[in-house]
Amino acid sequence: MKAIMPAASPLSIVQAQLDAYNAKDIDVLLMTYATDAEQYQLHGEMLARGHEQIRARFLVRFAEPDLHAALISRTIMENVVIDHEVVTRNFPDGVGSVEILCVYETENGRIQKASFATGKTKLNVPFHAKA
Repeated sequence: MKAIMPAASPLSIVQAQLDAYNAKDIDVLLMTYATDAEQYQLHGEMLARGHEQIRARFLVRFAEPDLHAALISRTIMENVVIDHEVVTRNFPDGVGSVEILCVYETENGRIQKASFATGKTKLNVPFHAKA
């Protein structure tokens, strides 16, 4: 008799997504999203729909050499996971960071909808040695 594998929990699927993001592993990252998943600015415009658009959106971000998301806190309520992250990025004016609230809604072991509230960009201040 074949064992039935339980569906991924909301916590495990969102953590797998974060791990894949930091590893810049697009194939594993897409496995965490439903094929018809949607990404939005929180209470705003759609950023991407479906694996093709999500792939294109992440591949642009993955080209940034300093990209890394640090998890500050996580809240889980049933099928909703809210992450507070500080993401290091390569901006046109230099390396910096931005705080992001990520609201993930999961269904059937995959992220179905993700909404992002993005804070202000903070550029790293270069250290200048005093003469």
